[in-house]
Amino acid sequence: MDDQKPMPDSSLQKDPKKESPFSLAPHSPDPSRHCCDSPLPAEPHADPADQAAEGGAPPGKEESLVSVRELRGWVRDIFFAALTAILIVIFVVQPVKVEGTSMEPKLEDQERIFVNKFIYHFSQIERGDIVVFWYPKDPTKSFIKRIVGIPGERVEIRRGQVYIDGQRLDEPYVPANFLDAASYPPTIVPDGHFYVLGDHRNSSNDSRNWGSVPSENIFGKAVFRYWPVSKLGLIE
Repeated sequence: MDDQKPMPDSSLQKDPKKESPFSLAPHSPDPSRHCCDSPLPAEPHADPADQAAEGGAPPGKEESLVSVRELRGWVRDIFFAALTAILIVIFVVQPVKVEGTSMEPKLEDQERIFVNKFIYHFSQIERGDIVVFWYPKDPTKSFIKRIVGIPGERVEIRRGQVYIDGQRLDEPYVPANFLDAASYPPTIVPDGHFYVLGDHRNSSNDSRNWGSVPSENIFGKAVFRYWPVSKLGLIE
């Protein structure tokens, strides 16, 4: 609509020649008192329809627009969070289910853990790490064990006690009743290989039986347990 200037109302115009100057009669009441005693005219209430016409969309419609914007924001945030989670799972961590008792008491059968498969691109595999790897005798199977011997070390087991280069290895993670009394002859860990053992020595199939693990078979490091919830936390 084109803007139009309001036309003057001829019925409200006054002839300046006929306009008599205002004068106060001698006995007229005080103008200020007259003003204060007189009721003030009530301000007209604005019609909601007029407000809508002047200010834009009605309040209800504005609220719906805000709700739509908020919903879009939530959808966008959820989408990016899901995408980030997928990328992390693909490139950084892998959920794994523990099967068997060879890593008790640290890890028990049917527990769920996260394996960091990116960590060894930036750090070295160290003794004590709990790792998931492809079984050297059958790469279609994966095992989870603890690193005990690193390349170049001489590993020997005497009546269940591990010795590294002639020094007894302190293993507080292995309870006494989980040890076995067997002895194994000394072996030198080849370059690029690792000697691994299960914490439950009585029930573990490990390097004592089939030798060391090539580094390229090591899939990642167990870092976090997420099930059961009662044991939620980092794996140390």
